[in-house]
Amino acid sequence: ENPVEQAAVDATLIGGEDAAFAGGSYVIVQKYLHDLAGWNRLPVEMQEKIIGRAKLSDIEQEDALKAPYAHNVLTSIEENGEALEILRDNMPFGDAGKGEFGTYFIGYARSPRRIEQMLENMFVGRPPGNYDRLLDFSRAVTGSLFFVPSATFLDDVAADAGAPAAGEAAPPEPEAAASPGLRPSGGDGSLGIGSLKRKADHE
Repeated sequence: ENPVEQAAVDATLIGGEDAAFAGGSYVIVQKYLHDLAGWNRLPVEMQEKIIGRAKLSDIEQEDALKAPYAHNVLTSIEENGEALEILRDNMPFGDAGKGEFGTYFIGYARSPRRIEQMLENMFVGRPPGNYDRLLDFSRAVTGSLFFVPSATFLDDVAADAGAPAAGEAAPPEPEAAASPGLRPSGGDGSLGIGSLKRKADHE
C-alpha cells in the first residue's frame, strides 16, 4: 500500500524542514533470508496473524482483528495523528543450490527517523518485547542507510568546490610544479594520486 502521486512525493522527498537538503531522500536497503520450511509448517491462520493480511486474497485484516505483533501493525507509524509513510519495494530471490530464499527490501523516506522507528518497532517491539513475529522466520543479513542528494544539491556542492557549472568551460590546467619530483595538485585540494590521475601524470 505505497503512497501514490503527491502523497509519494510528500513521503519521500525532504522539504522545508531540512532546507539545505531539500529534494533529497533517505534510502534503506536490506537483504533478508527466510526460513520457508519453518514458515510453511505454520497453520495459514497463524501466517495471516503474523502478516496482518489474508493469505490468498491479500486483503488487509480489520484493525480490530489484527494481532499486536502483526507486521503491518508494527510498521505503521503515526505522529500527531498523521500517518508517516515511506515508499517501499521488495524483490524476492532464491538460490536453490544454496537453499537460500529471501527478499531484497528497499525503502525511501523523507526522514531517516521514519525508517529507524519502523525497524525499532519490528526488532525491539512496541512496547518492547512485542516484536514482529515475522522475524522468527526472516533474518536480516545486510542493512544500509543512504542519503540521496538532489541534482540541485550536487550542483551547489560542485559550485562551492570551484568546479565549472553545467555548460561552462573547465578552468585551464595549472602549470607544472618547478620541483621535478612533484606533480601539481588537481587544483581542488587533492594530491593528484589514485585511480583517477590525469593522463599527464603518467607521462
